[in-house]
Amino acid sequence: MTHVWQKPGAQQRHWSRTLAVPALLAALWTAGLAHAQLAIRAVSVSTQAGSEVVRIETSEPLAQLPAGFVIQQPARIALDFAGATNPLALGQIALNQGNVRSAQVVEAAGRTRVVLNLNQAAQYRTELDGNALLVWLEPNASAARSASPLEVALGSARGSFAEGTAADVRPLSDVDFRLGSNKTGRVVVGLASSQVGVDIRQQGKQLVVEFAKTSLPEGMRRRLDVTDFGTPVQAITTTQIGDRVRMVIDAQGAWEHSAYQSDNQLVLEVREPKTDPNKLSQGPGYTGEKLSLNFQSIDVRSLLQVIADFTNFNIVTSESVTGNLTLRLKDVPWDQALDIILQAKGLGMRKVGNVIRVAPKDELAAREKMDYEAAAQVELLEPLRTQSFQLNYAKAADIAAQLRGEIPGGNNAGGSSFGGTGTGSNAALARMLTSRGSVIPEMRTNQLFVTDIPSRLTQAQELITKLDIPVRQVMIEARIVEANDTFGKSLGVRLGGADLRGVRGGEAGYGVGGGNRIAIGGSYNAITNTTTESVNATSQVPGSNFSVDAANAGIAMNTNSTSFVNMPASLPGAIASTFALSLFSPSANRFLNLEISALQADGKGQVVSSPRVITADQTKAAIEQGTEYPYQAATSSGATNVQFKKAVMKLEVTPQITPEGGIILDVEISKDSPGEILNGQRAINTKRIKTNVLVENGGTVVIGGIFESEETENVTKVPLLGDLPAVGALFRNKTRIANKKELLVFLTPKVVSERGALR
Repeated sequence: MTHVWQKPGAQQRHWSRTLAVPALLAALWTAGLAHAQLAIRAVSVSTQAGSEVVRIETSEPLAQLPAGFVIQQPARIALDFAGATNPLALGQIALNQGNVRSAQVVEAAGRTRVVLNLNQAAQYRTELDGNALLVWLEPNASAARSASPLEVALGSARGSFAEGTAADVRPLSDVDFRLGSNKTGRVVVGLASSQVGVDIRQQGKQLVVEFAKTSLPEGMRRRLDVTDFGTPVQAITTTQIGDRVRMVIDAQGAWEHSAYQSDNQLVLEVREPKTDPNKLSQGPGYTGEKLSLNFQSIDVRSLLQVIADFTNFNIVTSESVTGNLTLRLKDVPWDQALDIILQAKGLGMRKVGNVIRVAPKDELAAREKMDYEAAAQVELLEPLRTQSFQLNYAKAADIAAQLRGEIPGGNNAGGSSFGGTGTGSNAALARMLTSRGSVIPEMRTNQLFVTDIPSRLTQAQELITKLDIPVRQVMIEARIVEANDTFGKSLGVRLGGADLRGVRGGEAGYGVGGGNRIAIGGSYNAITNTTTESVNATSQVPGSNFSVDAANAGIAMNTNSTSFVNMPASLPGAIASTFALSLFSPSANRFLNLEISALQADGKGQVVSSPRVITADQTKAAIEQGTEYPYQAATSSGATNVQFKKAVMKLEVTPQITPEGGIILDVEISKDSPGEILNGQRAINTKRIKTNVLVENGGTVVIGGIFESEETENVTKVPLLGDLPAVGALFRNKTRIANKKELLVFLTPKVVSERGALR
């Protein structure tokens, strides 16, 4: 007796279907032809030993068990009787006993399908009893038996992937780990044959795989650390236990797994769960409903027919698709199962509507090549048509260049401005028109006249419709702020003295013994005038600070000549405040003069420049204002000519509007000013910023700034005397200057609406 046993996956959150077919399904299609008189007579249900038994009576004994599959939602069991008919026109049969609600018998495509509608999903097995097929419904395994304490502690979920039929122990050929798409860990195991029994179960955070009647070579008894791959799989440990090989896959985080076998290769995929409420099934790149398949050496064409029955797609198979395939899949989306089948046999597919055409890849490629060659021949023979296009926003010459495949501004070799064929290297790659087509732009009316086959004219019209649209505009406003903060402080003195006794008839100077005297003055001229050394020699001593009035016999003294220390306070552009003090004798012949000057200056200034410009999307714009200064420049002939240097404020920007509404600015801003004159030529002080920045629509960003700070402190003094404590302040001058300059550049781009472009 042969059983078809299916255990529904209770842990799935989405709808899934499970299909289990005996190994001899391939023979059923041919065997059904010999039993053309097989017919379904009746369907009934009874209870035996606590289980429901569905009895399907046939006109003659069945040679083999029928193929079947299970649908979990809604709960159904479908059995296909190849070559059977439905002579009694049985339709919906109400049973309503236990878990069985009804049965439905449908005849189509040379077979009859019996569908059992259940109240809840259940396992089943089938057996033959004379002219009847008995379908035993078993309770759900997870509810029928109580879990052992060890299984409860480990949270194990056991599932037999494939029953083993091998008689002797054979070794594994390979154990490998590969990185799949979307961070999927793929464990690839090479089996000795397709008859190896495989048991897969989850224990806590581990996935345990056991291979029955299998040995493990010494070189494979190792632990693979695959943490660096970034998948949920952390390690793979393979060991030998008796006549079985145990593989333990350690995983972390939330994960799910699937397994499939193609001939002698078993693949286990461990991945992070992807939840999408809009999909019936979850998986990396596959959206079909899940199924399980178990086939031993089944014909590929028959296997594709099973997929077609499951998906309700029409599959057309080429005559060159041949061969058998051993396949085991568990909880795999049907489109992934189809992909696995095609890859295993080197096949390809093309889908048109609900029809899938399957053939070898070479055959599909050859057919497509023939189709393309036929289409190319049609282009050479199809009559040409001419159509005119009126452009509203784009320039006719630019659109014509794109239709010809020319690069604007590039080398358009072989293509003229009007109606050229564009045979250059660039045109051969991007040309939209056929080799017989041409395009003529009419500049005066901004029209295009395109001549080509009708299909290419349709493509040209679609392109023109997409390109001939108003380009959005952007207003860019820049604010250049220059702030100056200056501070200066200066303290100085003037100290001097004079002795007028010698000038007024007395004895000049001071006695130093031996009849000698000494005179003190602020300069050489002051000394000679004090001692009257040069008064009688001339009415004006050259370079002296005294003058003689011969008529009035009076002497006027230039007070500057009496200064011993002349270090007044001074700052550029400012006048110092002074305080003077004079000490003199009662006869006003001897003077000691002191002047103290102090100065402090603070200055703040701000210059704001705000250039703004409006331009189209991805179109460069520039605006500048300033002065051009002439200068003499030598030429190659030795002569000179007049050239100019610019000292301008300039804004140069290219905006690009992103799909999210932001604006990318490729901007260059310069703020020049005239500098000092060196060697007869004027220098230009330059401040420039060039950058690329992303700004939100209407937002403001500071793209750059320059901060300058200059501090100077100068001390001028009389040697030695200026270093004396307290009194040394009378012999020195001290100046401190602090200047701060800051330049900030702000940018504010804004997408301009059509109605408010100039507001």
